[in-house]
Amino acid sequence: MTEPPTPPNAGFEPPAYGAPPAPPPAYPPPPPYGYPPGYGYPSYPAGPRPTNTFAIISLVCAFLFAPLGILFGHLSLSQIKKTGEEGRGLAIAGLVIGYLVTTATVLMIIVMAVLVMAVARDMDTYYDDRRTVSASPTEQLDDLPKFKPPATLGSNCQYPATSEPASKPAKPPRTGKVPTTPEFISATVTTNRGTIGLQLDNAKAPCTVNNFVSLAKQGFFDKTVCHRLTTGDELGVLQCGDPSGTGTGGPGYRFPNEYPTNQFRLSDPAMKKPLRYPRGTLAMANTGLGTNGSQFYLVYEDSALPPTYTVFGTIDAAGLDTLDEIAAGGVAGGGDDGKPATEVRIESVRVG
Repeated sequence: MTEPPTPPNAGFEPPAYGAPPAPPPAYPPPPPYGYPPGYGYPSYPAGPRPTNTFAIISLVCAFLFAPLGILFGHLSLSQIKKTGEEGRGLAIAGLVIGYLVTTATVLMIIVMAVLVMAVARDMDTYYDDRRTVSASPTEQLDDLPKFKPPATLGSNCQYPATSEPASKPAKPPRTGKVPTTPEFISATVTTNRGTIGLQLDNAKAPCTVNNFVSLAKQGFFDKTVCHRLTTGDELGVLQCGDPSGTGTGGPGYRFPNEYPTNQFRLSDPAMKKPLRYPRGTLAMANTGLGTNGSQFYLVYEDSALPPTYTVFGTIDAAGLDTLDEIAAGGVAGGGDDGKPATEVRIESVRVG
């Protein structure tokens, strides 16, 4: 006998009446409000930190004005420590350069001060040509030193230009080596008061004689006045050679001293001591060492002067007679130093 088929819902037991329904399947919790990480636009890192302005200023000022570079360098480091800005390297560079430049500047100032003091001491040997530098009437003066030719005598004569223009058009004489022969060169100064003969000492002062001869041949001295006469006990000279007649004029150039200056060291105290420039001496006038130009002294009485005036010749007997007559006329205004009371005018200077 066959068994009946099993119904489709066989074995299913319905839930008991009133029992709770089965729980729903588990699902992951919903995401929190907003976008999850990585969703949407990507995130970007923070931008670079700004560079401290004072650091830049410090480096620039270190080159322009070092103390300001140091000041801004310290301010910059202080700000960077507080704000975390960039620029520490710039600030340190500004400080280092600022300190180095400041130190170098201070050292340079010290060196310059020492040099200025040294030059000031040497300037004590400079004398203005209007100053009477002499011994007292009772002091015994030493004679000019014996001439010892320097090794460079006449080997490199130079006549650099001055800041003051020439009082009368003139060309500088030839430069470089000049001959020391012949030993003497004759010259004649013709004035409205008489003739003055000269012997130019080419063997002792070739650069100075080279200058005098050049100016004479150019007519530089012609039609000029001798602007100064001294008649004191220690100084007796007639000063000529300035076309302006003021005592400040010249040819527009200058040149170094020769004998007797070149017989001394420049630092030698003897450079300040007056010596006897004997009657009949022809010497250059100047305002200090190396400032020779065109003005010259005709010494008619033994005179006391330091050895900073180049001797470059002698005056003949007839010329000294003429100078004695001029000196006898005195100084304008009755003093012992100034313009001659009667004008002394050079008509011409001829060489040879």
